[in-house]
Amino acid sequence: MSRVRKESPLLSAVVALSRRLDLAEVLNQLVRTAPELTGAGAAAINVLDGRGISERFYTHGASADLQTCLGQFRRARTLMARIPAHEPLILGHVTPALVGLDQDDVSLVDNFLAVAVQVRHMVFAHVYLVNKPGGFTETDGEVMAALAAAVGVAAENAQLYQASQRRENWLAAGQGITTMLLSGADEDEALGMIASQARQVAGAAAAALILPSVGDKLVVEIADGRGAEALIGTRMPADGRSNTVLTEGIGMIVDSLAGAYTLRVPALRDFGPALYAPMRTLGRGVGVMLLLRNRGAGSFDQADLTTAESFASQAALALVLAEARHAQDLSSMMSERNRIARDLHDLAIQQLFATGMRLESARRDAEAGVAPQGLAKTLTGALDSIDSTVREIRAIVSHLQNPDTDEPITERLRREASAARALLGFAPSLVVLLEGHALSSAPNTAQARAADELVSPSLADDLVAVVREGLSNAGRHAAAASANVTVSLIAPTPRQPGQATVQVEDDGVGLPAAPSRKSGLANLAERAEGRHGTFEATPGPSGRGTRLTWTVPLP
Repeated sequence: MSRVRKESPLLSAVVALSRRLDLAEVLNQLVRTAPELTGAGAAAINVLDGRGISERFYTHGASADLQTCLGQFRRARTLMARIPAHEPLILGHVTPALVGLDQDDVSLVDNFLAVAVQVRHMVFAHVYLVNKPGGFTETDGEVMAALAAAVGVAAENAQLYQASQRRENWLAAGQGITTMLLSGADEDEALGMIASQARQVAGAAAAALILPSVGDKLVVEIADGRGAEALIGTRMPADGRSNTVLTEGIGMIVDSLAGAYTLRVPALRDFGPALYAPMRTLGRGVGVMLLLRNRGAGSFDQADLTTAESFASQAALALVLAEARHAQDLSSMMSERNRIARDLHDLAIQQLFATGMRLESARRDAEAGVAPQGLAKTLTGALDSIDSTVREIRAIVSHLQNPDTDEPITERLRREASAARALLGFAPSLVVLLEGHALSSAPNTAQARAADELVSPSLADDLVAVVREGLSNAGRHAAAASANVTVSLIAPTPRQPGQATVQVEDDGVGLPAAPSRKSGLANLAERAEGRHGTFEATPGPSGRGTRLTWTVPLP
């Protein structure tokens, strides 16, 4: 009967553990139940990562000093190596030599029992019990072995449940991004949403989208979370992890960037675990999604990588489809605008001009006395009215041919880059810098308003024209596969004048030895000279392609 009574609490504990699907609750339930079943003074559980390094540590029943003491056990490699995988370890008296720690670290521990928790034949955690009056017995070891087996099953179920929840969250996030893109959302806004959703679903501290730029360089163009500003604009090494993931189309998990000896990107050294997922669709790489966790946080696992890769591929496909839809919509819009402008010019203006000619003839007749007195004055007024109408219609035509002239400079430049897709066959990269800091495409931010105050309307027209001509040159003559536009604005100070610079880089065939057509470049040079600035066309930084640099002072 006594044995039945002793097994009953154990059975109840096993049943209680099996009902829980939250891993943290399972572990906390274990450290609360173990002292009750064995009479231990305190309990702790040391959860290990895939490398056997302590990832999480829970305690129960320990004073503050004892908690500090037990905390040293999580790093006691000698102790962890001594704990068998399938049976308990019982120590009647704990000495520093037994656990590989200093005397002060074990001074509050009398006796000791440890047992391993296995999940799918791998050691998932170690359970520590200490300070039982009279010491631990073999029966205590059997109880803890049974409890550890139950915890292993419960932990596996909890992990499977969490993996299922993560998959659902990833799928929901992917569907949301697809819906957003295909419903006509702005591409930059969608990219930002992809990074934000990925960071939240993965439980990451930061997320970054690494996209191809000029000269096959990979650059962080979108970032969300901790340190996002420092990450934006970061260039990844040509032979680094990002390029490998993009080229091979296979994701990668890094246990800790902070401890990686080969890390060559300083902005990433503040983070711990990392996950690289390729953004590939239709057989080509669109970019790389990078998820980052803080130092000391739990590592990403294979389930995280699988779901992140699926999300990244789905986002890449939606992004490509959105680009195609945007280019088609833009082409249709431009065709309609050109049709309206052509109809106004060919019909309305020509008709009014003909009317003016007839009225001019009538005025001459009236002045010659053919018509009644006073007709000349009336006809002159009619001519003035027609001239005014012609000027107004010409202004309408000019606005249709050059839309958005009253919009913020950041929005005009973004639209100009988007309009170049139809000619280039791809979306060029555009970065607008104010005092060296990248501006978002949102028109109502303080930085965007500061840029508008710095740029006069006439200079804004020139900046847009230079970007248009530079991208047109890349599309018509360079046979480029990528192009990067950087517009930099530096405000004047009492010590030095301000400066506006437009730089257009492509990875095309480069400058010909004897160019047959120079009108486009000549126009850029004339615009620069008219503003007392400079213009030069040089080979790209890597010897490939062309770099156009247009610089003028700011008043």
